[in-house]
Amino acid sequence: MATASVSPGRRAWQRFKRNKLGYWSLVVFCVLVVLSLFAELISNDRPLIVRYEGQTYFPVLKDHAETVFGGDFDTPTDYLDPFIQEQIFKGDNWALFAPNPYGANTINYFAESPNPAGPTAANWLGTDDRGRDLLAQLIYGFRVSVLFALALTAIGVVLGIVTGAIQGFFGGKTDLAFQRFIEVWGSMPELYLLIIFSAVFAPSLALLLVLLSLFGWMGLSDYVRAEFLRNRQLDYVRAARALGLSNWQIIWRHVLPNSLTPVVTFLPFRMSAAILALTSLDFLGLGVPPGTPSLGELLSQGKNSIDAWWISLSTFAVLVGTLLLLTFMGDALRDALDPRKVDK
Repeated sequence: MATASVSPGRRAWQRFKRNKLGYWSLVVFCVLVVLSLFAELISNDRPLIVRYEGQTYFPVLKDHAETVFGGDFDTPTDYLDPFIQEQIFKGDNWALFAPNPYGANTINYFAESPNPAGPTAANWLGTDDRGRDLLAQLIYGFRVSVLFALALTAIGVVLGIVTGAIQGFFGGKTDLAFQRFIEVWGSMPELYLLIIFSAVFAPSLALLLVLLSLFGWMGLSDYVRAEFLRNRQLDYVRAARALGLSNWQIIWRHVLPNSLTPVVTFLPFRMSAAILALTSLDFLGLGVPPGTPSLGELLSQGKNSIDAWWISLSTFAVLVGTLLLLTFMGDALRDALDPRKVDK
């Protein structure tokens, strides 16, 4: 009796929590995403706070000229410069740096080893072939990949639900016309289009997001269409029609909530595919603009610099770890929403 009083959504959540691997993968993934959103506080070449000559500065929020800290030039301060560090730590002066004192594109011009350099006390995971700190690159690259995947997944889900709902609910000629359009659209050479647009337009995340969104909705649309074709024949839809509800009211209030199982189940897998797509395009040089932290670019560097094993190993570990977390979450969601699963 107690089980019957629990809502289906709560029962699904309880089944999801019982899958320890999937549940803790969700927790770890959410923690990593939240931490990456505050990457500037974790990895930054500018101090969070500087107390200098009785004045308090916040370089993490605002650029300050070198002359403010006893330098000679009216240019943005390089806080890795030994002279500047000597100034801001002299006497009663002090500064609070991020745990990793390097930004996404910071180049330490005062490093002792040639680049790429292996892991050291100064660069925990080493540097890439341009002298940028690898740990900072991974932190910011992870954030770019996850946020891009979330945006691409959200757009694909919206388009897939809308097109699938229209096909499945109205059927007939509407469904036939959409299916023929999807067949033609799906036969377009996506990679060639990406190469052409990359040559014509300046590369950007927005352009990449639009191009991938044009093709990323079709797979989900088929599943939503199948759910709507099944659910529109059920008694509760006929009852809603008899009560005088419009088609859009029936879709929104009744059919859609009962057709979201494949949408929710495939969310982690769609995110995995989006991260892999961005990484692959970056690896081929068709992805993010130069200067943007990228896991694909690091993998390309690792391929070109085989002796710099730390680049390939660290990037591969981050990429595989992220995809494994999403896969475990997807498996747990699939089991939790499986109607054949019976609560014990």
